[in-house]
Amino acid sequence: MRSLSFALLLLAVAALPAHAEDKPAPEHKETQSASFIMIEPMYTTIVDAGRPQGMLLVAIGLDIPDAALRAEVEHGMPVLRDEYVRSLMAFTAAAVRPYKQPDVGMIANRLQRLTDKALHRKGARVLLAQVAIQEKH
Repeated sequence: MRSLSFALLLLAVAALPAHAEDKPAPEHKETQSASFIMIEPMYTTIVDAGRPQGMLLVAIGLDIPDAALRAEVEHGMPVLRDEYVRSLMAFTAAAVRPYKQPDVGMIANRLQRLTDKALHRKGARVLLAQVAIQEKH
């Protein structure tokens, strides 16, 4: 009888963590601000002398205090992200070299103008999170 009750006790203890795992993990947030939207990093190829020489990484977020505009941006994010990548590809081809740090001010201004044009109004502020070059070895 003792071994049966001990086995049941072990079984009950083993079952406890299984119920705790049913809860979803807390969502990771980049910031506490409800108006901030982080965008997946964008990569473009750096070409020099007709050969790929590395990658340009640009990571941005958007600060959009207006909830209605933020919902509109979230809905149209695939199109906006495509415009960002296309613009960065043109910028990388024209102005980025593997041996020189890119002008982050130019990148920020370019993406801000593109954002304002795509939304047909101001209200979404582009915030650069990271700009980096990975050289080809």
